[in-house]
Amino acid sequence: MSIEFENISKTYDQAPVLESINAEIASGEFFAVVGPSGCGKSTLLRMLAGLIDITSGVIKINGKQVNALPAKNRGLTMAFQDYALFPFLSVEDNIAFGLKARKMPIEEVKKRVDDALEMVDLSDFRERKPKDLSGGQRQRVALARAIASDAKICLMDEPLSNLDAQLRARMRSEIRGLQRKLGLTLIYVTHDQVEAMTMADHIMVLNDHQVQQIDTPLGIYNHPANEFVANFFGTPQINILSGVYEANDDQIVIDHDLKLSITEKLSRQNYKIGIRPNQLDFTAVGPGKGNATISDLSNLGSQTIVSALLDNGQTVRIIKEEQLLIDDQQRIKIFSKGTAFVFDPDKKTLAAVSLGSPI
Repeated sequence: MSIEFENISKTYDQAPVLESINAEIASGEFFAVVGPSGCGKSTLLRMLAGLIDITSGVIKINGKQVNALPAKNRGLTMAFQDYALFPFLSVEDNIAFGLKARKMPIEEVKKRVDDALEMVDLSDFRERKPKDLSGGQRQRVALARAIASDAKICLMDEPLSNLDAQLRARMRSEIRGLQRKLGLTLIYVTHDQVEAMTMADHIMVLNDHQVQQIDTPLGIYNHPANEFVANFFGTPQINILSGVYEANDDQIVIDHDLKLSITEKLSRQNYKIGIRPNQLDFTAVGPGKGNATISDLSNLGSQTIVSALLDNGQTVRIIKEEQLLIDDQQRIKIFSKGTAFVFDPDKKTLAAVSLGSPI
């Protein structure tokens, strides 16, 4: 079932929460909505669910406007961040409640509940009440209830937020696999860029009440629309550095050794440069040489994250895909080995893309 948002806005006491939201979500698509706390992610989901009214705009499901349609008639299910479990029902009955309400055959209900409980690792807890579960276990019951539903649209609001890291990684794979198997249209709200990157077909990035970008995960990572999007995606976070455009040499100079070729003609002198840590490299040099000093190393086994201070006072992070044994205060020469993004320092929008250091 497809979904369309047409110029959706939401205000509370004349304060904007969301402004001019437009998106098309194809039937059977996994669509993630990401952004920082307070950007309107959950508000958008609840407007789609019919739990809160929209201020203006149109929501369509399968081409039909549903603005005035009650939540119970929208043909969707939802996993809330705050569980929303019936305290007087067992785990099993919480999961089965909606299925029984829709008069689903008993054998089908039992199969769906059993499968959902197994997926979230709660088969041995089926007779317990919510008060006898931990917060993470309650979250998994809410997730199982959404998984067991026969609705063709599933809304999930931070469903893995209370799970430990190992279970969260497993559940990402399980949810994605189930979504594909059942052909669900799944709208998934999260602040976790890893969840969005690994699960979604398309991602909507929200900030400052507005859509910053909608694209595939790799599209957003490789072609961020602005500085916010570039900052939000990628671990470790992208380096944002100051640079000076030199039109005569077709380059941007970050320092005397760190320079970037640029083919576009730019309209000003000063820019912000975004370079991901894996697009920088360095060589060790002797005292008084190079352009930076190592300030910290984090060895992660298969890779090392190096923090260094450029001679002009800017800090950079560099990823080396190897184990490194190197002293703090080691002098190094840092250079670019790949793509860098050039951002307008006022508008924060993408002005140009560089493919690395000049030859």
